[in-house]
Amino acid sequence: MSQISLSRLNKHYGGMQHAVKDVDLTIADKEFVVLVGPSGCGKSTTLRMIAGLEAISSGEIRIGDRVVNDLLPKDRDVAMVFQNYALYLHMSVYDNLAFGLRNKKIREADIKIAIDRAADILGLGELMQRKPRQLSGGQQQRVALGRCIVRNPKVFLFDEPLSNLDAKLRAQMRIEIKRLRVRVPTTSVFVTHDQVEAMTLGDRVVVMKDGRIQQCGTPLQVYGEPANKFVAGFIGAPSMNFFEVRIRAQEGELIAETPYLRARVAERHKAALAAWKDRAVTLGVRPEHLSLNAAGKNSICAAEIEVIEQLGSEIVLETRLGDSTMTVARVDPQLPLAVGETVHLSVPSEQLHFFDPDTEQAIR
Repeated sequence: MSQISLSRLNKHYGGMQHAVKDVDLTIADKEFVVLVGPSGCGKSTTLRMIAGLEAISSGEIRIGDRVVNDLLPKDRDVAMVFQNYALYLHMSVYDNLAFGLRNKKIREADIKIAIDRAADILGLGELMQRKPRQLSGGQQQRVALGRCIVRNPKVFLFDEPLSNLDAKLRAQMRIEIKRLRVRVPTTSVFVTHDQVEAMTLGDRVVVMKDGRIQQCGTPLQVYGEPANKFVAGFIGAPSMNFFEVRIRAQEGELIAETPYLRARVAERHKAALAAWKDRAVTLGVRPEHLSLNAAGKNSICAAEIEVIEQLGSEIVLETRLGDSTMTVARVDPQLPLAVGETVHLSVPSEQLHFFDPDTEQAIR
């Protein structure tokens, strides 16, 4: 078993910076967990503490049934893929893959078996005698993955491994990593600031901010039921729109409204929002849940188009709603729209999100 358990994990840098704050997290055997968040949120520091590259200030790290707080990185049986690949430029691909195994005094015949297996998984067979400078960025990243595979570790750790690649290569490498998970099911922790990588790769996604875990759940859970306003705004592209509204009771219904917007509260939210009647709350609406329609009772607002982004498969609109700006995604790309035009927007009541304006926690 290669379960990872983090218990009240903390990291201080001197007396000034508290980088990781009371992190509790259990990663199951063979689970792929993604730590995601903005720069400085503590995700890479958490990963480096698991690897043994950063000393912990307090708390406990277990890998399997061992507490590894005081173990050197080489004794933790983990393999790490770095952002900059960390390949030996003077060595061939074969020697890069063999380097760690040779240091462990493993027989050359066994090394060849391990390298052949990794080469088959990653398609490196024709690259074995090349030097890293003769490889593309994607090929170098596959060599870095291969160096992990040949070690057959208990845990894979990935520290933003795709951030140096262009958009097309990043998409290709995401597929490579998903294929690798099927063929080599190993407990894995992947750090990224890219929420698309987090959503597409993770069995679970851990969203961090200011050194704390904000939410941990499946990709659909953090997207569909965000725990707070930060998670709601961070997960999803374009970001969720937020409005300060007041909850009103009208003819047996609860209505969220401003002078420019009016939306009916769905049945699933009524019990939680009953205590907020005549009070202000934060309303969240994802751009992809907004649609254009004719003026009528299903419209939540009328808005003026300020910017049109034609993306081929969809149009993204920036619209002016009173003093606010709202982004609208997934509009039919064939619609004849023009800047300055007024459009009517609607959203299913079930797709509305509500947050406490003071604590920013979801109201449920």
